Amino acid sequence: MARRSNRPVVPEAIHALQQLKYEVAQELGIQIPEDGYYGYMATRDTGALGGQITRRLIQIAQQQLSGHTR
Repeated sequence: MARRSNRPVVPEAIHALQQLKYEVAQELGIQIPEDGYYGYMATRDTGALGGQITRRLIQIAQQQLSGHTR
């Protein structure tokens, strides 16, 4: 079995992904833990946050592939 890691494929994108996470959390009214530990957050909130981030990343990729930018 392959070992999983949380290392990004494109390390230069870390800052942009963090910014996206905070933007989506703010839109959803979810407070991101300052210490980075999500264990005390409701599963519903973390799931909503991850789902919206995924939707946004897919939307951005589709726009880029179609030649349209934000």
